[in-house]
Amino acid sequence: MLIINSPVVELSEIQKGIFLQKIKSPEIANGILPGQFLNIKVSEGFTPLLRRPFSICDVEDDNIFLMFNIYGEGTRILACKHIGDMINILGPLGKGYNFEDEFDIAVIIAGGLGAAPFPYLARKLKDRKEIISFIGGRSKSEVIRYNIPNSLVATEDGSDGFKGNVVQLFENEIRNYFNKSIKVFGCGPNGMLKALSDSVKKLSSEDYNIKCEISTESAMACGFGICQGCPIQDANNPEHYHLICKDGPVFNINDVVL
Repeated sequence: MLIINSPVVELSEIQKGIFLQKIKSPEIANGILPGQFLNIKVSEGFTPLLRRPFSICDVEDDNIFLMFNIYGEGTRILACKHIGDMINILGPLGKGYNFEDEFDIAVIIAGGLGAAPFPYLARKLKDRKEIISFIGGRSKSEVIRYNIPNSLVATEDGSDGFKGNVVQLFENEIRNYFNKSIKVFGCGPNGMLKALSDSVKKLSSEDYNIKCEISTESAMACGFGICQGCPIQDANNPEHYHLICKDGPVFNINDVVL
């Protein structure tokens, strides 16, 4: 874990309202695992004591890519950065996806901006495993395909791909792979993750060979467990709570209560 001032190399709006920021930070880039995050001080003049967590979208050589939309003052400031502006970043933080265990097919399931961590995961998987991706949004404008391979799309209003939610699409399609060992990597809104948990448990009860890890979300003031501000209940011990920033944000889907 490092704290470094790093320059903005590039900023683009990859689709309406979705920004991709490229930051040059070789010291941090060299140690990142898919699913980890950065805590960013968006401005010296704006709530300087509070950082903002951002999923690491991709890593290429010395560069880190962040994907975000504008949902408050912090992200608005970040979207207005110019080439060469310095950003104070803390990271890499948290535990990422375990993509090196045994399975035949990697299944990516992304809801909305939950697509953010998957370009880097797909980069790590592409030469090792078959990848199938399921991407969802309320409508076509909310579907984020950026650098996610072999993708099938679900929209709740039917404006693109399958009409329904992304977990329903996954459950329909995965039945074609009964004889394969499957590992699911999920990220999205809490409602989607709860539906995914229910779906994976249902498929497991039908003797599918399926494992699942999910990336969870929370406000994270410190990013490394000091403030105790991001608890999530342990599914195996209701009196125990994990910290999303330190013990996650990636968890086995059977280990937490959603």
